[in-house]
Amino acid sequence: MRVALFITCVNDTIFPGTGKATVGLLRRLGVEVDFPLAQTCCGQMHLNTGYRDEAVKLANRFTATFAGYDAVVAPSGSCAAMVREQYPHLDIENVPKVYDLSEFLVDVLKTTDVGAYFPHKVTYHPTCHSLRGLKVGDKPFTLLENVRGLELVPLPGAEECCGFGGTFAVKNRDVSAAMCADKIGNVMKTGAEVLCAADNSCLLHIGGTLKRQKSGVRVLHLAEILASTEENAG
Repeated sequence: MRVALFITCVNDTIFPGTGKATVGLLRRLGVEVDFPLAQTCCGQMHLNTGYRDEAVKLANRFTATFAGYDAVVAPSGSCAAMVREQYPHLDIENVPKVYDLSEFLVDVLKTTDVGAYFPHKVTYHPTCHSLRGLKVGDKPFTLLENVRGLELVPLPGAEECCGFGGTFAVKNRDVSAAMCADKIGNVMKTGAEVLCAADNSCLLHIGGTLKRQKSGVRVLHLAEILASTEENAG
């Protein structure tokens, strides 16, 4: 199976550790991962703000860059949903098969125990695109439940949006901040040390507020927890 990593803009620019964790995890599971250097943006930001022609150009570039791969793994439900849900509406042909990380692990590799070790109290925020777009269901929870040493605690109001929504947070700042405040309140109720999600864009939004409030709660992408072992657990 030929597998490629699509790192996404947010991860490449701000959270490169997530991409490294994804590759390290997959290699540990026996999957060799390519990283096509020609990859750029999937076009989601452009489409969401009305620049359809520019989004189409990026979508065609994406399709050409990842042509020939059996699977493209993206540590972002948001970008994976863009390719799977929106490319057909843009009349993009030969769209490669793109998977969220949890989907690839559970549905393709048929594994729910990746040999991870992370001795911390964790709560999980199911991001909107992974929950409603990709419909990954309980796959992330199942993966976390099989991490040794990890105590997974439920997040009240888990399915409520954090308020980020890409450009929504810019155009509707006050509403976005209020939604994030509600999410923060629920995170604090859990007593968790770590908030986990499968989209760093949401973690950037929530994590910024957690940091400003000096909450002591840190945020980590699912890939980073699953990549953790007894040798490198943080």
